[in-house]
Amino acid sequence: MQATIAVLAGDGIGPEVVHAARRVLSRAADIGGHSLTYQEGLMGGCAIDATGNPLPDETIGVCEAADAILLGAVGGPKWSDPTAAVRPEQGLLKLRQHFGLFANLRPVKVFPALAAHAPLRADLLDNVDILFVRELTGGIYFGDRQEQGNGDSAFDTLRYTREEVSRVAHVAFQAAQQRRGRLASVDKANVLASMRLWRRTVNEIAADYPDVTLEHVLVDACAMHLLRRPATFDVVLAGNMFGDILSDESATLAGSLGMLPSASLGEGTKGLYEPIHGSAPDIAGQGIANPIGTILSGAMLLRHSLGLEEEASLVERAVAAALDQGLRTADIAGDSKAATTKEMTDAILANLPA
Repeated sequence: MQATIAVLAGDGIGPEVVHAARRVLSRAADIGGHSLTYQEGLMGGCAIDATGNPLPDETIGVCEAADAILLGAVGGPKWSDPTAAVRPEQGLLKLRQHFGLFANLRPVKVFPALAAHAPLRADLLDNVDILFVRELTGGIYFGDRQEQGNGDSAFDTLRYTREEVSRVAHVAFQAAQQRRGRLASVDKANVLASMRLWRRTVNEIAADYPDVTLEHVLVDACAMHLLRRPATFDVVLAGNMFGDILSDESATLAGSLGMLPSASLGEGTKGLYEPIHGSAPDIAGQGIANPIGTILSGAMLLRHSLGLEEEASLVERAVAAALDQGLRTADIAGDSKAATTKEMTDAILANLPA
């Protein structure tokens, strides 16, 4: 197989972790007899500086011609003014909308070697393996919004349609069928009308999946249960904002935001793959960023967009092996003996088959 990957390195540590992921992706593809070609594009703050647009048309063209998209991170203090007309995050939202990437998959799996580094008791982390399925192109992030008067009041609209909920619910139920057969749907149906629509629609879709056990969990209760009994969750389905917050909270289970990958998918095979962490401008250029979230995002790219299941599994096993060997980046180890970005990447590469 020959495949083309659009690379949007972005801002801050984005170029560093994307470079690491490219090294691992290329090696894994080569092991399987496949060839990857990379085409780079500007997105985020760097694109604003160069073109005035966080997602230039040229970058959209690069992504349209590719089989998958690998993203580093966007944003930083330079572009953080919330009143600015153009902001890096607008490029990310536009990219999701343009390609119809409505389902965001965020796996949270605790590596046994890192259990001692999490702030929770180690016994709570046994067998934690959660897949968050976050609705990505609807909800409050895309609803009507306005500041009124002299800026003394404003509103953002949380709106969902039955179709938007239905299509992401199908993704979540199908994922649960391939896992342990349990789905927790998160809402705030006791207060919000949009969430009552969410719950009704999920209940309707559940009839198509009698082999999946469904429970409804209010978002505040879910936030608590994720820290008190995380191993009881299998697949967690949530709207755009709730899914964003809860999956970031769950980074405490894995030990660091730097550990967690994600895949944003639509109807076809093309997807957007990125770590869930931000651009971390405070450590950019120091060579100490954790590349694992981006490398595992690359494994998801191999699996979901290219259909290379064995190569994806090789990458995941190589990451686990490097951690078992004691490698830790600074976000986890927190001391001067931590591995650099390059050292962690080299260790992962060394654990791939020759």
